[in-house]
Amino acid sequence: MLSSTFDTARDFGRLQQIVGVLIRHGLGDMVRRMGWADALEKAGHMVRWESAAELARLEPPLQVRRALEELGPAFVKLGQILAGRADLFGPEWISEFEKLHSHVPAVPFEELRAQLVEDLGGEPEAVFASFDVEPLAAASIAQVHRARLKDGTEVVVKVRRPGIRRVIDADLRLLERLAAMAAKEWPDLQPYRPVELVRQFGHSLRRELDLANECRQAERIAGNFSQQTDIVIPKMYWEWTHERVNVQQFIGGIPGHALDRVDSEGLDRKLLAQRGAHAVLKMIVEDGLFHADPHPGNVFYLPDNRIAFIDFGMVGRLSPVRRGELLKLMLGLVQRDPTAVGDVLIEWADGNSKVEEAALSADIDTFVDTYHGVPLAQLSLASMLSDVTGILRKHHLVLPSDLALLIKAFISVEGMGRNLDPEFHMAGEALPLLRRALRARYHPKALAQRSWRSLNRLVDLLTGVPDDLARLLRSVRHSGVQVHIDIHNLQRVGDQLDRAASRMTVGLVVAALIIGSSIVMTVRGGPELLGLPVFGLLGFVGAGVGAMWLLRSISRSGRHDKSD
Repeated sequence: MLSSTFDTARDFGRLQQIVGVLIRHGLGDMVRRMGWADALEKAGHMVRWESAAELARLEPPLQVRRALEELGPAFVKLGQILAGRADLFGPEWISEFEKLHSHVPAVPFEELRAQLVEDLGGEPEAVFASFDVEPLAAASIAQVHRARLKDGTEVVVKVRRPGIRRVIDADLRLLERLAAMAAKEWPDLQPYRPVELVRQFGHSLRRELDLANECRQAERIAGNFSQQTDIVIPKMYWEWTHERVNVQQFIGGIPGHALDRVDSEGLDRKLLAQRGAHAVLKMIVEDGLFHADPHPGNVFYLPDNRIAFIDFGMVGRLSPVRRGELLKLMLGLVQRDPTAVGDVLIEWADGNSKVEEAALSADIDTFVDTYHGVPLAQLSLASMLSDVTGILRKHHLVLPSDLALLIKAFISVEGMGRNLDPEFHMAGEALPLLRRALRARYHPKALAQRSWRSLNRLVDLLTGVPDDLARLLRSVRHSGVQVHIDIHNLQRVGDQLDRAASRMTVGLVVAALIIGSSIVMTVRGGPELLGLPVFGLLGFVGAGVGAMWLLRSISRSGRHDKSD
């Protein structure tokens, strides 16, 4: 029952708000199909079915985007993440999701002051040499204020909105429950694992709520670029950094979208495009930890053609295994090798019993043939990745979650590079780095390290065998051995056998009644009806009823098998 799923008054209140927003934006049919309104009304919450005739004429992606904007931070963040899931949504949906932004009215500073004093250990005007109460920027989770340290260093103070964790926790709880209901109501959604998608989103969003975690991620990335002076990551000041506030070095460069200032200050656009692409590629291919949202608002251009990245609230992580698969895929795309591309996509589809490898391979061959003969300098890596996600979507394959942000980052970087330099080609910049990374992966030292780790795991496994055997023997002595056999559709087979046995039993009874009644009819004596023995007549009536039940059962079974 839905009413038992939403088991707190707070959940029902928030659900009522969500239902109201969806109805106002022309999504009332979804509310009806999910049964949310019925559950609310049973719990005593009235639902207003407002007229949404005008909104209903809008395209569904626009309706959903407007609803997400009104529903608040968690839903806006979800839409922003879905903007990178071209494997799940078509271009019209992605276009609308990309319009979602987190810029919202700032919280008046006096509403922040008590929380900020608690986290900083004093009034901000006393902690800093100067503090600007007017925010520099405001988003759905936090807002940023400029300040200056006692030694004159310019910094920014990022402050989490008061009460935002409570709101987001409630929304995530509702989203997970609604995802489970949607998967049940629309079976076609099950291959996309909506519940798992929401859980992964919730894990990412909760990390983003921890502003100290953002600083830890920034310092890890800064360490990876410690030998490159052309890439700048803001310094973090841990003395005043906590879960709800962090203090970072102020970056006063040229915002990524201010290309006119790039020209007026004499920076080299071509060099900036190359350095930006190399930096993101290094994060992804070599380090396995990358800025997941490198849009123009998070990138600044500095004197001497340096590039600064800010806002590390959302980062992507790639395991060594995934980086190896990515290298193979990227080289397959750039070198137009359908076998390599197909192997990786089929590997990602592993466990999906519905994938048709022959059809998938045919589509990959067609895709690669489309780019055959195209000069490397004319290849668009973003377009190729978009085509790959289109193939995944066509075959109902879900991109692994750790790669969804990566593709979005690639597309963002190539777009910024082309804005800086119309002749910029991501594929050409990527190929040397990919080859170098692949050579490094199979360097004797790297192979020896992986072999040593594998040997250690094997030794640990072998040395643990005696203990495992001892535990197994103790379990056998105490509890015996239980063997569980799980055969697909075994329940259905059992039901069919049960029905067959029932029909056979009824058939034998009918036959016995017919034979017995026939014998009784030949014997005179006893009560009669219409000149015939009563017991014989009752036997024939019982046989007739049994025969009718048997015929009906066989007929229904035949229709059921056809429907299956």
